[in-house]
Amino acid sequence: MREQCFMKAVFHGVLAEDVVFPFPELGAEERENLELMLDSVRRFLATKVDAAAIDKRHEIGAEVLAEAKALGLFGLQIAGEHGGLGLSATAYSRVMQEVGAHDASLAVTLGAHQSIGLKAILLYGTAEQKRRFLPSLASGERVAAFALTEPVAGSDAAAIKTRADLAPDGSHYVLNGSKLWITNGGFADVFTVFARTSDFETQKPKLTAFLVERGEGVRHGPNEHKLGIRGSSTTSVYFDDVKVPVANVVGEVGRGFRVAMEVLNSGRLGLAAGCTGSCRALVKLAVERVQERHAFGRRIGEFGLIKDKIALMLAQTYALESATYLTTGLVDAGVTDYSLESAICKVFGSETLWWVVNETLQIAAGIGYMGDYPYERMLRDARINLIFEGTNEILRCFIALAGMAGPGQKLAEVARAMREPIKGFGLLRDFAIGKARSMLVPERLTRAHPVLSREAVIVEEFTAILARHVENTLRKHGRDIAEMQYVQRRVADTAIDLYALSACIARATRAIEKHGEEGARRPIEWTRIFGALARKRLKHNADEFEANDDELRKESAARAYGDGGYVLDIL
Repeated sequence: MREQCFMKAVFHGVLAEDVVFPFPELGAEERENLELMLDSVRRFLATKVDAAAIDKRHEIGAEVLAEAKALGLFGLQIAGEHGGLGLSATAYSRVMQEVGAHDASLAVTLGAHQSIGLKAILLYGTAEQKRRFLPSLASGERVAAFALTEPVAGSDAAAIKTRADLAPDGSHYVLNGSKLWITNGGFADVFTVFARTSDFETQKPKLTAFLVERGEGVRHGPNEHKLGIRGSSTTSVYFDDVKVPVANVVGEVGRGFRVAMEVLNSGRLGLAAGCTGSCRALVKLAVERVQERHAFGRRIGEFGLIKDKIALMLAQTYALESATYLTTGLVDAGVTDYSLESAICKVFGSETLWWVVNETLQIAAGIGYMGDYPYERMLRDARINLIFEGTNEILRCFIALAGMAGPGQKLAEVARAMREPIKGFGLLRDFAIGKARSMLVPERLTRAHPVLSREAVIVEEFTAILARHVENTLRKHGRDIAEMQYVQRRVADTAIDLYALSACIARATRAIEKHGEEGARRPIEWTRIFGALARKRLKHNADEFEANDDELRKESAARAYGDGGYVLDIL
């Protein structure tokens, strides 16, 4: 079985290496144009964007936003015919990486506008909707926001209470409800709003996506005081009997959940790119700090434990960058299903950044804790990424369950065929042949460079292990797997490491082929370091599929709920 989706194939024990080899690269003309744009963006960031001042003032400032609009930063992915720059997914992510490296508040503001705020129009909008909305959004004359979260509906979109009722004459909907923690909520002009268009009593609530323009009945609350990204606007938004024309429905009525998920799938890559930029900036700060700070008569960078931190930060950042741009390359190549890969990039990116910023602050020592230096601000800014655009816990469940859906369907088909063996002979034969082949001749990464054979074997070995455990788990538990979140976490973490390591191998292979082994020394080193880290985690998760203390942990937590917390005391 070969699939366009690399990770969905992995869950079947298949390495669809043609999807990830060769590692994607920009064409010469696009690279040249992007470099010119990045030069302009860097000058703008260096001269106009004071991240520390933005953090202290809790606002970006109209002059900074005006300059960003003039540079085209509000229309990066909007096609030229609608006034935007029409960047590819890779080029867009590279710009967001640059902004994320400098100031998270500005990156979040830009990302909320175009990664998710107006994305539904790009993905599902009609020609008329694009004509009406995109030009003003591309110029920044109007700003967009994404309104999904509610006080009782965060990760559980089915719990949304905001509702839109069709008027008796069928010309418009009447929208009522509220949304919580909406980025750009204080000044957005266009909201992509998700509301129920079915009765509350229905067993399957139907959501619909609407383009809602600020006007009568639309109001927002005050800006929230936040731990980080303080310069971004985060508010509640309220809709009171807002008349929304039928022409402003995005996609199909009742199919809003699909719109939301596709928007978030795409938006997560911009978030991962921003995390990549922050990691790169932090590594630079760490390397500078270890060479200027002295202890015991020498630079702290000479000590082994400090070198270990730097080496791991380099390898983790390389892996994140590789996974992110492998995925944007898949998008640009026209791969239609990248939902697993984008979710992996979001989880891996946010957790890598959180680890890197913590290690950088540790290296900085005392000054890292002080407000006069950038470390503590960058740590505060980084924390939101583990929550944004789907919490990492929810996304781990998604990665596992979406990945296991294919093998689960295949097993169900085999089970049906066994009940009618004559009709299902062909399916049973193919299944048996596939099983025998996977046991005798495991999948191989034949396109990986021989220098990286050890890392390739890790991917091969644990792809087979993942597929085997997925099949065994599905056979044993069936649909009950939906409630087995410990198993889901192991499956997801295995998938994350396999994808990140595969991306490193593909990128390093391309570097070796272009520059030789000496010229590709850094990609080789970082792939090997990350491979060793990944193997330890993969081995740990594989072992825990067989033996674990899941039930003990559940019981302990349940007792704590009854106790009301930690009840022991030495007195």
